[in-house]
Amino acid sequence: MALKFCANLSFMFTESGSLLERYNLARLAGFQGVESAFPKGFSIEDLLTAKQSLTQVLINIRTGTVSGGEFGVAALHGDSKGPDFRETFRSDLETTVEYAKALNCRKIHIMAGKVSEPTEDNHEAYVENLKYAVKILEKENIVGLIEPINRYAVPGYYLNSYERALDVINEVNSPNLRLMLDMFHLQHIRGNITHSVRDFLPLIGHVQIAQVPHRNEPNTFGEINYGYVLKMLAEEGYSDWVGCEYHPKTFTEDGLGWIKELGFSL
Repeated sequence: MALKFCANLSFMFTESGSLLERYNLARLAGFQGVESAFPKGFSIEDLLTAKQSLTQVLINIRTGTVSGGEFGVAALHGDSKGPDFRETFRSDLETTVEYAKALNCRKIHIMAGKVSEPTEDNHEAYVENLKYAVKILEKENIVGLIEPINRYAVPGYYLNSYERALDVINEVNSPNLRLMLDMFHLQHIRGNITHSVRDFLPLIGHVQIAQVPHRNEPNTFGEINYGYVLKMLAEEGYSDWVGCEYHPKTFTEDGLGWIKELGFSL
């Protein structure tokens, strides 16, 4: 079945405290692609040396450059007394695009940020920032991804529903803004995985997986039958990368047997 699995280096191979070493561990384990949060503290040259033949599938937008922006700033709305989140967003985007281009990475996860009491101002800021982003991403042939994140994992995250995500994607109206469908968050937020995949498929730009509720390997005990879900996903026509964004129960390599067990390969 035509699914390609990439290792999330922010979650996997954390036996090593070095992100750069995790690239090599993923390569030795047989992965051909990787994804990660923004690689803070590392130069492009460092990453190119570590990446070598691996495909950098996705990186998150740079975050944490202003107080309160640890989960992004795209939906944050500042005032005269606070930081200019719009300028922060543009600076973070510019740096992330620079890294993505150098790494030949074609997907950027644009994080919305945490908002305690969302207002229409947040919606307007979010759409404005995404419209600004897609103009740049269209020129660079990079896809921006937005991902609903469940309230248990990140309380207060602005984009916490699929209805809001679809409304925003339709409003921005660009082929370079797509939905990141993380099965872990999908199950927490609404379940109904089969029909959700079918409904969202035309807008899906990336998929991620982990078991619910403990976010371990897909074959561990939990709510999702990944033998069914992954087969269904492939049969519905998804043939792009699937990010393994899970916390290994023990050592990363010891838990990789799920791939063969569920009928796939790296």
